[in-house]
Amino acid sequence: MERFLGGSPLGVLIRLIFISLLVGAVMAFLGLSPWSLYDSAMRFLRSITGLGFGAVREVGQWIVAGALIVVPLWLISRLFAARR
Repeated sequence: MERFLGGSPLGVLIRLIFISLLVGAVMAFLGLSPWSLYDSAMRFLRSITGLGFGAVREVGQWIVAGALIVVPLWLISRLFAARR
């Protein structure tokens, strides 16, 4: 157990409580709460996925537009090649 935790369980618990106290004090000083951080992180992820899916949609439109030209030309070239 000590190897997994990186020390004795009681020592690790005391260190974690101390670090949590320091981080909590800094967050309170900055006016941050765990819920506001969670809310901000979720909004950030939603905006990133929105950008990502928008880009995928735009690339998909480019592929369809290009395919409207490329596929018929390819099909015509294959038909003429088959006649030889």
